[in-house]
Amino acid sequence: MALAAVKGDATLAELSQRFDVHANPIAQWKEPLIASAANAFGGESKTAAPPIDVKTGHAKIGELTLENDFLEGALIKVGLLSTKRSQKGD
Repeated sequence: MALAAVKGDATLAELSQRFDVHANPIAQWKEPLIASAANAFGGESKTAAPPIDVKTGHAKIGELTLENDFLEGALIKVGLLSTKRSQKGD
């Protein structure tokens, strides 16, 4: 019924009589059908990406920076990394 209403071949009154249903439900079914029709062809999904927690991201960056600095210092101490390479544009 809603699909017939979307096609527009008949008025709501004619569809109501043809399907023996009041015109109000046909109009109510038609609206969500039109609204969700774009999704049928790969339109925009209603599920959005989860929000990004900036504080957690910054904390992780800090943690990884500390680990890298620690490991770099340890590799220099055991002679597996030259001190020239460890100087990052200082």
